[in-house]
Amino acid sequence: MNPTNIQLISAILFGLAIIHTFSTRFFEGLAHRQPRHAGVWHLLGEVEIVFGFWATVLVLFMLILEGKQTATDYINTLHFTEPMFVFAIMVVAASKPIFQMASSLVRRLGDLIPLGGSSGAYFCVLSILPLLGSFITEPAAMTVAAMTLSDAFFERGLPTRAKYITLGVLFVNVSIGGTLTPYAAPPVLMVAGKWGWTLDFMLAQFGWKAALAVVVNALLATLVCRRDLKKLLPEKKTTPAKTPPLIYLIHLIFLSSVVVFAHTPALFMGLFLLFLGFASAYSKYQERLILREGLLVAFFLAGLVTIGGMQQWWLGPLLTNMSDTAVFFGAAVLTAVTDNAALTYLGSLVDGISDGFKYSLVAGAVVGGGLTVIANAPNPAGFSILRRHFPDGAISPIMLLIYALPPTLIALAAFWVL
Repeated sequence: MNPTNIQLISAILFGLAIIHTFSTRFFEGLAHRQPRHAGVWHLLGEVEIVFGFWATVLVLFMLILEGKQTATDYINTLHFTEPMFVFAIMVVAASKPIFQMASSLVRRLGDLIPLGGSSGAYFCVLSILPLLGSFITEPAAMTVAAMTLSDAFFERGLPTRAKYITLGVLFVNVSIGGTLTPYAAPPVLMVAGKWGWTLDFMLAQFGWKAALAVVVNALLATLVCRRDLKKLLPEKKTTPAKTPPLIYLIHLIFLSSVVVFAHTPALFMGLFLLFLGFASAYSKYQERLILREGLLVAFFLAGLVTIGGMQQWWLGPLLTNMSDTAVFFGAAVLTAVTDNAALTYLGSLVDGISDGFKYSLVAGAVVGGGLTVIANAPNPAGFSILRRHFPDGAISPIMLLIYALPPTLIALAAFWVL
């Protein structure tokens, strides 16, 4: 089937968006060289803006070439539940009481691990929290882990190289750590219902392999960064106001309720608005809610949904013409340049594919989910929270790719060899 003009334009814009993702530092440089238009260049230098910007360009092309009705009909066919959910869960999961509980859990577990100093807590953040994503969803796990890393390690002088190692392992481990259940990882969620993948199936085919790879990745990162962890600056001594147990309980109820109704926007957004009211009423137990960061991440994901939805004409045939082996490695590579949930969704549209093809597609998609910021839906959340700790407040996509490769290869071996 020959692509239409708008499909060709969408593919070109999709390619430009990917290039833009890797070129944000260029726009930041333009902001310094051309201060008169620094605002525009700073805007284009925000990674979270990229796909939303190019999706807007795509919609403008549709309006001009095909008219308002076609453009609105296309937008109405898309599902923006995931961007809305990631926004809501990011803000709730990053609230002060949830963060305090996560930090306390990590510290207590870290004290039980004989690695010494901050190493035990660091290992727990990169292992326990990503696996927890199988139960509280990956976006929530990413948010809690990124907030904990920011406060307990990045702010205490962790060197840039160690930060990139940490980020690479975090992204990979969150991507595979949500595969213990059929509802927490976006690429699994896309296919679990149609293919009949139950909890028992996920644990037997994916879960134990993911857990093994997560632990190995976290342990290796801890050993590599051990010297840097020993040199961290002392933690800031603060005397925070004591939070009543009831406040913790209510926050846990809000978090779990948003997770339970993750596929019903009217319910989880209603709960989220109620949470905002509660947080405002008891503001003395809160710090600044990350509303801005959450909205930017939601805009990024909504743009990816909009422009990614036009790529089926070339992605679908490309995947279905591959063997089981080729689709495993091909999905891992393709995931780096498109959302892994989009890949598995395309696979779910094809009837008559083998069980081996199904496993290879999903396994490859989750294995490659840590390579870039666009590879997995929770990645922009971690990116948004942690980027201020990097030079010039920007995370290099190339450096992320380089440092995410080793844990990706370990995950690849776990899912393909075992």
